Amino acid sequence: MTTTMNLSRTDLAVETAEALPTGRDIFAPGTGVTKSECLLCGCPVTRIHVCTPAGARAIGKPEGRYITIDLRPTLSRQEALTGRAALCLCRELRALLPPPSDGPALVVGLGNDAMTPDAVGAAALDHLLVTRHMVRSMPRQFGALTPVAALATGVLARTGVETLELIRGAADRLHPSVVIAIDALAARSRHRLCATVQLGDTGLIPGSGVGNHRKAVNARTLGVPVIALGVPTVIDGAALCGDEDAPPSGLFVTPQDIDRRVRELGRLIGYGVTLALQPGLTPEDAAALLG
Repeated sequence: MTTTMNLSRTDLAVETAEALPTGRDIFAPGTGVTKSECLLCGCPVTRIHVCTPAGARAIGKPEGRYITIDLRPTLSRQEALTGRAALCLCRELRALLPPPSDGPALVVGLGNDAMTPDAVGAAALDHLLVTRHMVRSMPRQFGALTPVAALATGVLARTGVETLELIRGAADRLHPSVVIAIDALAARSRHRLCATVQLGDTGLIPGSGVGNHRKAVNARTLGVPVIALGVPTVIDGAALCGDEDAPPSGLFVTPQDIDRRVRELGRLIGYGVTLALQPGLTPEDAAALLG
């Protein structure tokens, strides 16, 4: 098992750490990488902090915070459990948000909405409370809300415009306080497909998990804090078969019921992001406003 091949198969920081050579404790004192685990709202949460340049080199991830929420205990059609998962996501996302400022939050849904495994970002925007226009036009009625704008970028093959260029254009116009980028990810483990949410404050590289790297979307390229939020929806066929030494196959596998799962995940993420950005709203308020 080679580290390079393992790293190329996943976008998840927890899986990157797991893929390092056996016997190497990446979380040992002095490595520049720390890990903590807890249970929040019924969901296991793993927090990895890459603290130093040496830690970044060791784990193959940029310096910053990576949070993984395991949704498996709440994977049920029961509304109460879905609400708990959204509340967990809300609390973890809120901890990553920068201090409030005058600029709106820009929530970006990346990916191809015509291809279900890549439609997580667009599905989340369908359940996001967008408020910037209301706050601007009716400040007396909606001034207590955080201004939120949304952008669905599509993909280069359909727009002819790089994702980074679209986001940068919107950011230059709106001057957001933060960009929240939502995208589909790739995983090494089938157990994490559509059952894990990863958050990070280091931004993202669209398409990296499937070998189609685009320009990075992060604080350096946009000039504002960027929080990445994603769900793994595909796994490389070679990893699924247990052939970790094989080169990337170009064949990616999704769950059989991917359509239903992406719809549910979009709803979960949309609600969670809305609650994080609107601390004055209760889950019941969000449900009423979003239908």
